[in-house]
Amino acid sequence: MTTQRRHYTGKDGRERVYETHLLRRSWREGGKVRNETVANLTKLPAETIELIRRSLAGERFVPAGQQAQVTRSLPHGHAAAVHAMARELGFPALLGPPGPDRDLAYALVVSRVLRPGSKLSTAAWWDDVTLGADLGVAGASTDDIYAAMDWLGARQDGIETQLARRHLHEGGIAMFDLSSSWVEGTHCELAAYGYSRDGKRGKAQIEYGLLTDPEGRPVAVRVFAGNTGDPKTFPEAVDAVRGTFGLRQMIMVGDRGMITSARIKALRELPGMAWITCLRGPAIKKLMADDGPLQLSLFDEQDLAEITSPEFPGERLIACRNPVLAAERARKRQDLLQATEDDLGKIAARAAAGRLKDPGAIGLRAGRVLNKRKMAKHFTLDIAGGRISWQRNQASIDAEAATDGIYVIRTPVPQDALDAPAAVTAYKGLSRLERDFRSIKADDLDLRPIFHRLEDRVRAHVLICALACYLTWHLRQAWTPLTYADEHPPQRASPVAPARRSAAADAKAARKTGPGSQPIRGFRDLLDHLATLTRNDLRYGDVTIPALAEPTPTQRRAFDLIGAPIPLTLSTT
Repeated sequence: MTTQRRHYTGKDGRERVYETHLLRRSWREGGKVRNETVANLTKLPAETIELIRRSLAGERFVPAGQQAQVTRSLPHGHAAAVHAMARELGFPALLGPPGPDRDLAYALVVSRVLRPGSKLSTAAWWDDVTLGADLGVAGASTDDIYAAMDWLGARQDGIETQLARRHLHEGGIAMFDLSSSWVEGTHCELAAYGYSRDGKRGKAQIEYGLLTDPEGRPVAVRVFAGNTGDPKTFPEAVDAVRGTFGLRQMIMVGDRGMITSARIKALRELPGMAWITCLRGPAIKKLMADDGPLQLSLFDEQDLAEITSPEFPGERLIACRNPVLAAERARKRQDLLQATEDDLGKIAARAAAGRLKDPGAIGLRAGRVLNKRKMAKHFTLDIAGGRISWQRNQASIDAEAATDGIYVIRTPVPQDALDAPAAVTAYKGLSRLERDFRSIKADDLDLRPIFHRLEDRVRAHVLICALACYLTWHLRQAWTPLTYADEHPPQRASPVAPARRSAAADAKAARKTGPGSQPIRGFRDLLDHLATLTRNDLRYGDVTIPALAEPTPTQRRAFDLIGAPIPLTLSTT
């Protein structure tokens, strides 16, 4: 089919264009191409001509009245949104070169954000969402998945180095903290009994340390045996920063159980390395004793004071007092004292009734009560045959109360490089790691419990969760207007002041709506809502066409905040 155009200029000077649409056939005869006009279609309506043209080009059409059938409908919006954010962050290239292993590893990370579960459950779920078909991972076997985990684990240093280049810099701040998760089964190579941060008594566990930038973005993760002490894990973070990432000047931030005096002594031997941490309770009491440099009168006019002590040469000590924390600790102590007395009263009642006579048995039960809430130092017991009495040790209680709400930051960073408020703010940034751990373990990614047996598989599993946490961190930031998170938290009056929410955030929480009556949801609820945006296979006769359902305003807004259109299909290329 050909279209011929003729241009004429009328006497009025206006140019006119005449089109002639011809249906022609061509053939070769004697080495020459012959043409024959079969029909002149010029008088047909323009839409009919276009239909004939497209039909001749190979498109197939069905009558408008013929009923369409939805042959399949798969959840798509949540996978598309997480995939769009991952592409925005360059995630596929971050993991490694294209190939089946990378596609599987990438799908595992995205799936951990969307629907945390076991590898077997995840593989079956891929058949029920567009993620599986579009990334070519649907039907993957458990052997394929484990091979992809091994491939990803071997690339961990390279991946973390790229993240460090994005978010860490020479002379900057890196934060490190430790957490743990329990293990199911008895054959895990890293499982051991230790201090459980999950409160799971009688369960073996693993430990893992997260290294982040000052904003809480995960940069690296390290996995340890479950009985590893906090101070022993800190050198791994330093080795990662100096060795793997090649950063020679860095301020490491960690809690007082992590950066101990022994670790500080080792850091002093590394040029360019500094630290920000906090003193333990006994050290604070020592500074307060015998008219020491730390006295409560320092806080008469402000809640922040910088002091020095010969016990900490070359270090600045920044004393802080948080009145809200002081009041909370006083309340909690009083509750613990009262609960302990109530339990001791039960023992006394049994002894008075003659059901408990042996002093040793009475003392054993009383010791359990005191140790349960760590109140032994605050009570003096009098035990004899068939009776028990007690009184509070007020001197011990008052001594502990004197330090309520007081903590002391220690750092060698000079004043001109980091003033006192900035040092306190940097230390309090560890709360962002606590939020990351909540996201990894419970709120979003469900890292626990650990089911893997081999050490490398455990490390790969934790790495997948850390990478998913990196994705989740950016999604939460982008979707702040759609969730209960505070978009514009008010600036604190001082570094030690408690964090407050803005009036706008309180209004969102109260009304469950934002500006323009936009529904407000939790992060997981928002992902569930996005999942209702389906991709449907529509069949017209023997022709099948994929099409998206009509997005809701919230779904459109979610993609707008990411800065990406809603894709019909997912691709890592």
